[in-house]
Amino acid sequence: MASRLPGRLWVALSWLKQWRFQQRQRPDKVNDIMIIHHLLLGDSLMAVSLCAQLRLHHPHASITLVLPKAHVPLFAHSPWGVQAMPLDPYDVSTLQALQQLPTPDLCLLPADNRFSWLARGLGARWIIGFAKDVPNYKNWMVDQQVPYSATPTAWSDTVTELLGRPPPPPYQPAQWLAPVSAPFKHPASRYVVLHVGASSSLKHWPADRWHHLAERLVSAGYEPVWSAGAQEEHLVSAADPQQRWMSTAGQLDLAQLWQLIAHAALLVCPDTGVAHLGRVVGTPTISLFGPGSAVLCGAGAFWSQVPYRALSLDIACRDQTTNFQRNLPWIRRCERFPGQESHQCATARCMFGLDSDLIWAHVSELLQTRHVR
Repeated sequence: MASRLPGRLWVALSWLKQWRFQQRQRPDKVNDIMIIHHLLLGDSLMAVSLCAQLRLHHPHASITLVLPKAHVPLFAHSPWGVQAMPLDPYDVSTLQALQQLPTPDLCLLPADNRFSWLARGLGARWIIGFAKDVPNYKNWMVDQQVPYSATPTAWSDTVTELLGRPPPPPYQPAQWLAPVSAPFKHPASRYVVLHVGASSSLKHWPADRWHHLAERLVSAGYEPVWSAGAQEEHLVSAADPQQRWMSTAGQLDLAQLWQLIAHAALLVCPDTGVAHLGRVVGTPTISLFGPGSAVLCGAGAFWSQVPYRALSLDIACRDQTTNFQRNLPWIRRCERFPGQESHQCATARCMFGLDSDLIWAHVSELLQTRHVR
């Protein structure tokens, strides 16, 4: 079984080598910048607003984005001149590769301050993260702790507050070239991607409603194309038990999924990483929000120019107020796990409450008003 212990020992030894009993100061000149952000796909894609902002204010700096291995291929063409580097806590070689890079003058942590220990081990001269991460030891190596926004703000806009400089202009799909992908079977006619998978079963929209949506698309002249991640094929089987329509479930890597979405007339999916990929690609996207916050994970200012709609039911049990361990009164989300206990969720009423006719109204409107690819 793989273990994080070797990686943790490597970080500890590197940190000890860098330890100095002296006051740290923010560098006046910034040549090398690092962002460490090791989370889910959607989190990686929402944080690219920080890349755009850094390039705006540091046009000549080297910018490195450290993120999970699986996400790196999406950055093959270096949007905003950013170099993506993989991080795997179970693979010491990825840590050693980071050590070969120039010492960062600035290191920014959009979410998890525990990576400040890695940043210090890499010799980062100034580390910036959001305040009040827990447990508190995560914050010990952070030189500058920035308070979270006190008003409702999309997370893509919140991360640009780390730098303390004006935010970047709204995103345009031309800023991010598509990665090269391996060949795969494309739909033969104009189509709509229906991505049914999600990180939690509480984000799943009922199978019969997906089926009904697919039938309506056929009546409107579009081929529904099913999408889901590895080990989520059963979700497609439930929505299309007779296998009437093409399925790519478990068959595509992220670069291929980009290409599939790029040539679609529309993408419909739960609030998951694929919804954020739809915004990056620029394909009209409808995201179905259940437990998540449509304010926190919605378009905000940075994604305001891409065709995207966040559909959400106002429901009382979406009542938790934390994001990345920080408590903010304006947040309304639900991080409960499925189950029958009082602290769990037995039925995702937030998803079941999203009516088929409501979804179809938005689908048909976007299909009528957007240019078909």
